[in-house]
Amino acid sequence: MAFTLTRDEHLELYYFMRLNRELEEQMVRLFRQNKIVGGLYPSLGQEAISVGTAYALAPGDWIAPMIRNIGALLVRGFKPRDVITQHMARYTSPTRGKDGTSHFGDLKVRHVVSPTSVLGDLIPVMAGIAVAGRYLGQKIVTVTWIGDGGTSTGVFHEGLNFAAVQKAPFVLIVENNQWAYSTPVEKQASLTNFADRAKAYGIRSEIVDGNDVAAVVRTTRAAVGHARAGNGPVLVEAKTMRMLGHAQHDAAEYVPKAMLDAWKQRDPLARFEKLLTEKKLWDAKRKKEIDERIAGEIRADVEFAENSPTPPPETAAEGLYCEGCHTVEPVWERPKEELLPPRSSVKAEWPLKSVSPNGAKPIAAKQNAAKMKSARKPARAAARVKAGR
Repeated sequence: MAFTLTRDEHLELYYFMRLNRELEEQMVRLFRQNKIVGGLYPSLGQEAISVGTAYALAPGDWIAPMIRNIGALLVRGFKPRDVITQHMARYTSPTRGKDGTSHFGDLKVRHVVSPTSVLGDLIPVMAGIAVAGRYLGQKIVTVTWIGDGGTSTGVFHEGLNFAAVQKAPFVLIVENNQWAYSTPVEKQASLTNFADRAKAYGIRSEIVDGNDVAAVVRTTRAAVGHARAGNGPVLVEAKTMRMLGHAQHDAAEYVPKAMLDAWKQRDPLARFEKLLTEKKLWDAKRKKEIDERIAGEIRADVEFAENSPTPPPETAAEGLYCEGCHTVEPVWERPKEELLPPRSSVKAEWPLKSVSPNGAKPIAAKQNAAKMKSARKPARAAARVKAGR
């Protein structure tokens, strides 16, 4: 199925990518003013992936962003002030100043799961949410992201294997940005394409130019459609480049200048601006309007964040444990009777596709057992004759 983007969708993608970049540039300035609490992890050069993948989802789908996926948060409806106050540890932030970076979410409305600090651990979490949604009768797809280095963790393989066996409606985006902190990809794995990891689990995979936002949207939409149809998970490898260090404190002096220069020519925002111009989807006036809107939004939200208070000392112990502060209830979209006896009752046996050594001829487990039993009888008789009994 071919997916096409409308003019308005093209312009909205530009808005989110430009907002992503301008927001991070503003936070760099705040970091240098010592107003950011904790680390700052830039996504310069990777905006098309976060924005494009999130944009391809339905409103009811679930996402779990990582630290470089601010663009996905913006697409899901979070505002720059949410990101800025969170990084500045203000009381008006989504976590009321109790956590930093992008460690926040919204389970009830936006279906955003807060990231963990352990690489790969969101994969089994999102696979589990996908299976739970199917159990409840929801037609959801879940998505999370991982870097090239994160594909070497054990939980990456455990989670992907679980998703594959369960045919979970789950899409995993591997952001191959060439560097796992300071380790280049060729030192990380003996693979040309990380998409090949999907072969080990018998699932579909795709490779996309991560610096082409339109291609990212199309590829992700196809992957999401495949998963939503019940065909199992999809791994999408988006090839890109991390144009700055791992975090703001990292000068990335280990990256060859020639490499940065080459990838700079493929900047996702500049490429998309060129495409919009060539397709005559905008003019200088429309671009100026969008840019001015973004500048105004960020300016207002920075002012809001700087005027926001820090958390009151007496709130330090609040929110550590849930003691009736909220309820978590399943959203059923299928009759519960389907999951209760007698409608849910099945025979306690596994239907096997094959029990033959080479898997060529499927044989029912019970039939095979009977054949093996009858084959043992003449073998035992022959043994008695040989023994002289």
